[in-house]
Amino acid sequence: MEKNILPRKLRIYVPLMCIFMLFVFLMPRSPKFNYDYSKGSPWMYETMIAQFDFPLIKTQAQFGAEREKAWTEVVPFYRHDPLVAAIAARGVASADLEGHESARVAVASALKSVYAKGLLPDRASKDVAIDRSSDGMIYIQKDMRAEKVPVTEVYDMERAGAMLREAIAKACPHCNADSVYVASGLSAVLVPDLVYDQQTTDLIHRENVYYVSPTRGVVKSGQTIVSNGEIVTAEIEQMLDSYKAEYDRSVGYDGPRWLQWAGNAVIALLIVMVLFFAIYYCNYRIFDSYNKYLYILMVFTLSAAASFAVARMDPSMFYLVPFTLIALYLQAFFTKKTVFTIYLISLIPMLMSAPNGVELYVMYVVAGVVGIFVFDYFNKGWLQFVTAFIVFVVMLLVWGAFRVADGIGSIRNYSVIWYLALGAFMSVAGYPLIYLFEKMFMLVSSSKLVELSDTSNKLLRMLADKAPGTFQHCLQVMNLADAAARSIDANVPLVRAGALYHDVGKICNPQCFTENETPGVKYHAGLTPKESAQEIIRHVSDGLALAEKHNLPGVLKDFIRTHHGTTAAAYFLNKYLSDGGDPEDVSDFYYDGIRPVTKEQVILMLCDAVEAASRSLKDYSPDNISELVDRIIDGKSDDGQLADSDISLREIATIKEVLKSYLQQMYHSRVVYPKRKIAARK
Repeated sequence: MEKNILPRKLRIYVPLMCIFMLFVFLMPRSPKFNYDYSKGSPWMYETMIAQFDFPLIKTQAQFGAEREKAWTEVVPFYRHDPLVAAIAARGVASADLEGHESARVAVASALKSVYAKGLLPDRASKDVAIDRSSDGMIYIQKDMRAEKVPVTEVYDMERAGAMLREAIAKACPHCNADSVYVASGLSAVLVPDLVYDQQTTDLIHRENVYYVSPTRGVVKSGQTIVSNGEIVTAEIEQMLDSYKAEYDRSVGYDGPRWLQWAGNAVIALLIVMVLFFAIYYCNYRIFDSYNKYLYILMVFTLSAAASFAVARMDPSMFYLVPFTLIALYLQAFFTKKTVFTIYLISLIPMLMSAPNGVELYVMYVVAGVVGIFVFDYFNKGWLQFVTAFIVFVVMLLVWGAFRVADGIGSIRNYSVIWYLALGAFMSVAGYPLIYLFEKMFMLVSSSKLVELSDTSNKLLRMLADKAPGTFQHCLQVMNLADAAARSIDANVPLVRAGALYHDVGKICNPQCFTENETPGVKYHAGLTPKESAQEIIRHVSDGLALAEKHNLPGVLKDFIRTHHGTTAAAYFLNKYLSDGGDPEDVSDFYYDGIRPVTKEQVILMLCDAVEAASRSLKDYSPDNISELVDRIIDGKSDDGQLADSDISLREIATIKEVLKSYLQQMYHSRVVYPKRKIAARK
């Protein structure tokens, strides 16, 4: 498929049509409050008038302050005991007033007034601290009904005693009221009828703290919220936020239903088109790997479905959904350029459906980019939790920055912080699903490639034991290919694994290849050039057979199949022609492979050829190395080996410079140690 031609296979477009239909049905049906505003900036739209009554939602600062106040203010709860007043009345009736019987009626009346209001325990009581100021309040339960009353409306022991003495003084003007009060034992008659209830007090206190009303007051329909050109103050911003919340929650679509469906269809179509062209421009070869293509569409659909579902159920859950996991799912199989582009597009449904979509979009974009970067370093075992912690810190910083920028000034919203932490660490819990996706879509993840690149595994140990020279060659090619792949943003784990296995077929006949020859043994001495070429070429088919036997992934088999492309066994071909061979009968000297297609396959072909040729140099000067690299790579290009690949001329030039630099460092000159002429004594 040429890069400038769109794919023509119907199977490419059928999944996109399914995603389009799914989007049309899942997209929000209600209109959104589509106005952008911020405190301190002018209102650039028409004058806004409330179309309906709506509650004024408290700001987070107001809500937090009220909760803080509710926490510090404890309103005591008392239960009224009706028997206490009757007992006290009998005490007054039997009290010895020392001949001042005229005062008995006045004292009984005063006592009745005291118990009608209620009598608190003495100030010295340690049960609870009561705010006895004019603002102090208490709860009193009478006859199964609790009422909140000012503490100044009830009596304490001191006030009640003073009221009884005052009654005695008014009834007997000429007597000593204090003496009569003490002598008659009326102080013992006063018993508090309000009993403190610690359990109910704690229960009410918790309810007051955790159930602070999120609203205060109501804005009436027809009231002007903000005028055109008016500066958005904190009060106006609060009204706009409240109006927006009620609008998004309650206002339904009142226009023609078909127009709403048409609008959603156009938006869905545009998003799907953006996804298609993102894949096309990032790596159009993905369309040829249908399983990879379907995997991208699946990941994108998961992200979109999660966004639309959370928007309908509870928008606060957007902080909990681990959207950064989408980036990690993509990174397992694709290069970072593709991952970043697809990840940005996968977050568009969240940007559309979330009430604070811009904030969430920026937060998850930053967290995803950081996650992609740090996962390269912390991706094994418990180190994945380090990645999760870093992602959590990044999301918290972005979220806090938006709070400060919006003038809120406080980030003590513990539920959001908890959601962010839980969502970040869910990315660790959800990552093992990558192995399920690997099986479902028949892909090879970066983790699997790293595992296959472990030189202690069975097949590579066999290569090292039976063909040690070839094994060392593969290691050198791997290092060269690693450097080249990093320079052009190719798949590094893939090209490293491909380099280790590309010559594995030489296990079957190691002595056929010069790097494994035993001194004094010449394998090709009794063979014709054609026979020798066939023995050399056979290592490709032998490698494919071994790969099949050891269940190597298809992508590694492709490296075995393409690392020589359709080139010739040049040494024996030249010898055959020099010895008078027929130029028309040379097909047996050419590899029956396929030319490399991907960047990774091109890198391996070039690095394999350059590394092998570099061993023949006598002088490793920079000029000689540069001439060698240019000759090998230009020869592959002139021979048409790169014609089917998606690598650019600029990338080939970059690879050339990387290989030259690497070879110069590998073969740099070393210090010549002088021979010791006189033996040294230890």
